Amino acid sequence: MIDRDIIHSLTEDKLKGTDNYLVDVTVSPDNFITVEIDNDRGVSIDDCAALSRHIEAGLDREKEDYELEVGSAGLTAPLKVPRQYGKFIGKEVEISLKEGGKVKGVLKAADETKTTVTVEKKVKVEGEKRKSSVYEDITYDYKAIKQTKYLIRF
Repeated sequence: MIDRDIIHSLTEDKLKGTDNYLVDVTVSPDNFITVEIDNDRGVSIDDCAALSRHIEAGLDREKEDYELEVGSAGLTAPLKVPRQYGKFIGKEVEISLKEGGKVKGVLKAADETKTTVTVEKKVKVEGEKRKSSVYEDITYDYKAIKQTKYLIRF
């Protein structure tokens, strides 16, 4: 089986000095390699092709056969690295927590260790018939997050 660290190193080497960054590398037991990259403004197919050629040049198909897929992190894919959160500030997301439960809200801020989401809560105000919306900022450490997905609304 091809070592994931080799693929990771080849990818980081190629992406160094570019706007693209590594999101994930997976290598299955039958050597199906998947490399996911992202960019704050979007990844072009030329970027994926160039990275694919670079990785292939660093591997020896005669020594060990493999299948390689290089692509961008799609809109429906969960966010995997802190840098991705910055792209979605101001957008609605759904956070699944490791402890259980989900939170839907607007991504307000993100840094290397945590993210903040503005959630809407309905509360009963004394003297009113209807519940009113109250917005609250909640901060989560990435370690507490199982996954975060961008919610596409039409």
